[in-house]
Amino acid sequence: MGDIYLMTKPAIMADTLDPLSPSINSPRVPGLMHKLRMRFGRSPPPRPPGEGYVEFGEFRTEAPGVMKVGTFAGVFCPVVLSMFSALVFIRMGYLVGNAGLLVTLGQFALAYLIVIFTVTSICAISTNGAVEGGGVYFMISRTLGPEFGGAIGTLFFFANVVSSALCISACTEALVENFGANGYLVGSSGGLPTSWWFSFLYRSVLNALGLAVSLAGASLFARTSLAIWLTVLICLASAFISFFVTSPGMIERPDTNELVNTTSFHYTGLSKETLYSNIYPSYGRDYSTSAGDRVDFASVFGVLFTGVTGVMAGANMSGELKQPSRSIPAGTLWALLFTALCYAALTLLSAATCSRELLQNNYVYLLPINVWPPFIAVGMLLATFSAGLSNLIGASRVLEALAKDDIYGFLLRPMVSRSGNPVVAVMTSWLLVQIGIMAGSLNAIAQVNSVLFITSYFAINLACLGLDLASAPNFRPSFKYFSWVSALLGMVGSAGLVFALRPAYAAGAALACTALVLALHLLSPAAADPKWGSLSQALIFHQVRKYLLLLDPRREHVKFWRPQMLLLVSSPRHAAPLIDFVNDQKKGGLFVIGHVRVGELDGSGDPLAEEHKYWLKLIDHLKVKAFVELCLCRSVREGAAQLTRLAGLGAMKPDTVLLGFRDDHPHRDFFRDPQSPYKTCEFELEGGEQVFQWGGAQTRPSAAEYVRIVRDVLCVGKNVCLCRHFHMLDMAAVERRSGHLKYIDVWLVEPWRASCEDAFTVRALFALQLAAVVRSARGWQHLRLRVHHAPPTTGVMVAEGGVSWCATPAAAPGLPALAGPGRPVHERLEQLLTLLRIDASIHCASDWPALEESGRWQDSTDENSVLNRIPITYLQKVNRVMASRCAEGTAVTFIQLPAPPALPPHPTSADEPLCQQYLKVLDELTKDLSPTILVRGLKSVTSTTL
Repeated sequence: MGDIYLMTKPAIMADTLDPLSPSINSPRVPGLMHKLRMRFGRSPPPRPPGEGYVEFGEFRTEAPGVMKVGTFAGVFCPVVLSMFSALVFIRMGYLVGNAGLLVTLGQFALAYLIVIFTVTSICAISTNGAVEGGGVYFMISRTLGPEFGGAIGTLFFFANVVSSALCISACTEALVENFGANGYLVGSSGGLPTSWWFSFLYRSVLNALGLAVSLAGASLFARTSLAIWLTVLICLASAFISFFVTSPGMIERPDTNELVNTTSFHYTGLSKETLYSNIYPSYGRDYSTSAGDRVDFASVFGVLFTGVTGVMAGANMSGELKQPSRSIPAGTLWALLFTALCYAALTLLSAATCSRELLQNNYVYLLPINVWPPFIAVGMLLATFSAGLSNLIGASRVLEALAKDDIYGFLLRPMVSRSGNPVVAVMTSWLLVQIGIMAGSLNAIAQVNSVLFITSYFAINLACLGLDLASAPNFRPSFKYFSWVSALLGMVGSAGLVFALRPAYAAGAALACTALVLALHLLSPAAADPKWGSLSQALIFHQVRKYLLLLDPRREHVKFWRPQMLLLVSSPRHAAPLIDFVNDQKKGGLFVIGHVRVGELDGSGDPLAEEHKYWLKLIDHLKVKAFVELCLCRSVREGAAQLTRLAGLGAMKPDTVLLGFRDDHPHRDFFRDPQSPYKTCEFELEGGEQVFQWGGAQTRPSAAEYVRIVRDVLCVGKNVCLCRHFHMLDMAAVERRSGHLKYIDVWLVEPWRASCEDAFTVRALFALQLAAVVRSARGWQHLRLRVHHAPPTTGVMVAEGGVSWCATPAAAPGLPALAGPGRPVHERLEQLLTLLRIDASIHCASDWPALEESGRWQDSTDENSVLNRIPITYLQKVNRVMASRCAEGTAVTFIQLPAPPALPPHPTSADEPLCQQYLKVLDELTKDLSPTILVRGLKSVTSTTL
């Protein structure tokens, strides 16, 4: 019960708080990753000052000399180029030829609808604070927390890798169609070899070029994206012009199409008949696959959706933008509008000018019908290569962000850049893209790519929906067109779409995400001590507050009573087994660990702030489900009274207060003892100093103060328990069902007022209920519950007007009449236990001693004087009776606590001797027993009714 002193310097309260000052994440608490790293002898490289991510709304000083880009070059152009990618020049024929005009436009509308909802969520998050590198991952992780953010970020990283592989494959296809054997630009004069190995070589070379540009720096690509965009725009414009100026004719079948024997197909120019023939779907076979796979709605949509996944390109470049929170919304929305108009126009003109046979059998039909075919060739190569490069850079930035946030510990630490360009992350992304391009088929890669991006869209909408529903005050996006309805529609649409089209892929992505969340929760250093907020905590707070308001204390009923414990602890170093035991005793109820620190506020800050984090670490170390309440008061008694009254919230308040026993037994440090199951170094500070260090006997409350604490608890209507000998409790032995631990004993006897009716009082039934609760806890169920009662002849009959030692106590309310003329106590107890559904054996303490010379008590009206006149020999005999039962293999003993002595309102010099005598009586009563709880209950907690 004494004060504890942390051997650390108190935190100094700052006079001002600058919201624009840097706030860098501090190193994480060493976890399993740290242990594995130490096992293999690898030490983490030192991090330079200032490295790490900032939270939303905080800012860091930019490194000098770093060039940033604006909205047009940094967001609009990369988004347009990434969305065009392989779709606009290479796969429009595949879409319109198989799905028809109406279905293609409907699929575009559906895809854009989901993307627009997602973009509103992206805009909401990006305008709610500062956005660092990592783009979408940064937004999700700072909202959903490290576990969900890390899992979705990992999937998003692989989505970028797959998308880059898709674009590289598309670029290779464009290269072969133009410069391969009989290619459109080389004719019959030879050309590049077109076998599978040569195609893989071309893809590898293109991937290597992307690697070289990425190593040169993402800002270089961002600054050149404007020129690339202008070139692609000119090429696309030539395609639109060609629909109007190119004469009808026959278009030859490409050599890569080996499914049909027809050598040429009709280009009709603008024709009403051609438009009508292409309105409805007519699915054929995909000649770009080796087996000529059958095309269906899902496969068409999977390819089409790759044309809208590039919407993330601007967010991925957040680290290179001057003002990410302004550039990302504006640039992305304008890019969406521009690409939607281009796709709609291209779909309509293709359906109105090209026969279905041409569209299904020549995916690059735009090239031969163009006024100057090299325009389309350049557009194909630039659009696909730039999109692949954009995704490669985006993947490397997400990987670097995962490493900086310490999501995977030392596994990704080499990905952190020292110079601004994450070279190792770029190399790793390039290697994974190299593996991805081995798939070869563009359409096959597109299916996986679409599922991964839709999963990312689902997570973004989920994050925004949660923020809005949690009513977080700091969620104030400047983007005004976001609402929870748009986030909900985007989330439901993404989930429904992906499971409807590709259920197997969707299930795989969901399982992978779930597995990653669980793995990161258990193993990630970032999850062990997150430095940014988690949406789950905000939602939990919102729900808990709502249900706490619904929990009405006026509607409590004894049938649904459960223990609500407040354990007052002086130093957890010496009370670890007791804390562990009470955690089992609470039976799903409330468990609060309270501590009183003697002192006063001196204006220099909260002296308990630094200490509180160590108590939370204690909860984690002991693996108990408890809350911590710390109190700063002038005395231990005053602090205990405050905790007794104020601990808890609403209807969830402790109804039982537990205290350690005040004795002179030497303290055992369970955190330092090599044989202790609670041994840890977490509470050892530098220089050999300790957290939770016991202040010594001089900080222990006096006997009078201790007894007054007990009386204060009883005064406010709380049950009280005094716990002794719990330093001997071996919880590990209990859990492994050690043979020498067999019983839980309950003594339904008033120690010096023994009566055959003691077993039926409220106090006795409270002790019985606590014992039954302990036995029902996991790990204790193998122990047998034993109930001990006094023999029928025990007690002292007292004349009327004297002190009643053996008058029949009042039976507990709510119990049926168990007392009958001549009915044995054993029989009545059996009936009681049956009614209470408690499985216990009943034992009569026939060797319980009787108080002698009963006439000595008849003239006494002062119950306090009884403490001084109870024979020590009587207490010793009672102790021997209980000790003999404990020797049979008792794990825990429950004894009824005698009423504490009556004390005057204000302390007097006579209090200390009287209270010392009371504690001496308790000491003699419980000496050398098993772990013992002295229980005094005030309220009925048992019920025999349904």
